[in-house]
Amino acid sequence: MNVELRHGMKPDLTADEAARGRFVSGLRSLILNDLAGDLKAAYDRRAAPAWERAHGKPPQTSSEAHKALRGDPAFNIYSAMRVQAQKMVWASVADSVEREAGRLASAAAAAAGKVKLNPALAVPKNVGAIDVHLMPGSYTRGGETVEAGAVYDRGLAVFSMGLMGANLDDIGLSMSRYISLKYPDFQPRRILDTGATIGHNTLPWKQTYPAADVIAIDAAPGGLVYGAARAAMQGQDVEFVQMCADRLDFPDASFDLVWSSMFLHELSKKQRAAALAEAYRVLRPGGLMLHMELPPNAEMSAFDGFYLDWDSWYNEEPYYKGYRDEKPPELCAAAGFAPADYVQFVVPSIGIYGEQAIADMIATEAAEAVGQATTGRLAEGVMWFGFGAFKK
Repeated sequence: MNVELRHGMKPDLTADEAARGRFVSGLRSLILNDLAGDLKAAYDRRAAPAWERAHGKPPQTSSEAHKALRGDPAFNIYSAMRVQAQKMVWASVADSVEREAGRLASAAAAAAGKVKLNPALAVPKNVGAIDVHLMPGSYTRGGETVEAGAVYDRGLAVFSMGLMGANLDDIGLSMSRYISLKYPDFQPRRILDTGATIGHNTLPWKQTYPAADVIAIDAAPGGLVYGAARAAMQGQDVEFVQMCADRLDFPDASFDLVWSSMFLHELSKKQRAAALAEAYRVLRPGGLMLHMELPPNAEMSAFDGFYLDWDSWYNEEPYYKGYRDEKPPELCAAAGFAPADYVQFVVPSIGIYGEQAIADMIATEAAEAVGQATTGRLAEGVMWFGFGAFKK
């Protein structure tokens, strides 16, 4: 299980720090695989039958599955351990970030030309006022220093248990490879990543389309400062700009691809609608809006929907379930895209299944079922859900 990064901003871990990271990552693997299996068994054997006896039918929605399971010993054990493991993720990396603050600051200074901050920007409350993902200080931790970015990068490596790739770029690699194979004539010249955090899923687009100008934006400054240094150390020419996705400071028709990964569910309903409308506005004709996100509740079973919605209740992600209750085709249509131009797919993780699996899926038009248990779920055999639309 690889939980160590492989880029120039990676920490020089002590033996204790490396062991701590492996332990927390292994604990999360136990919870998200073994205990998750116990939770599903408890649902099938106890919770769902009890709900059906009381209500005359099995749980029909994510919320009903949640209510059916609350209080069950398997639910209590799973939830308690997952919350504590989440807190341990961030605690496990704090020492290395503090110890290497000077080196990280020097690296950031060297890449200062690739980041543009906006001191006048009021960072939205959903970005800095709550500890999103239970990460102390959230995305604004340390202000304009690299602290938030370093904690997020190192914590996500532990959190993801190796499933997001050595440099946490599996989502971007999988999605960009799918688009390049599925639409070979689509050659974007200008790419925008909205809600990029540290740019870990931005860089694959530059790798896939090296001639394109790539810009990564986020509302929080620290992640951008860190991300610019991180990109420079990987030899990637990407510009990082502090900006809100729902108020883009770009002219109409100025991008060929507007992309985000695991971002829309962190926006309020109003912010999300505005961000999608802004994406439509800045796209050129023939351009593509694409989002990697959690699959919608409407296309999942009650239990699988609840399993993903768990984060909304217990992982400090208040907009999570509200987003998953929405329907992606309707979101795109409301933003201005024609329904006929909507696209949706589930792509195999390139790190787990390999590039050939993506090519085979496209060649056979064998789109994987959205409702399968591994779609959007950090567990063995993960698949990534994507949706968006072309602008005519």
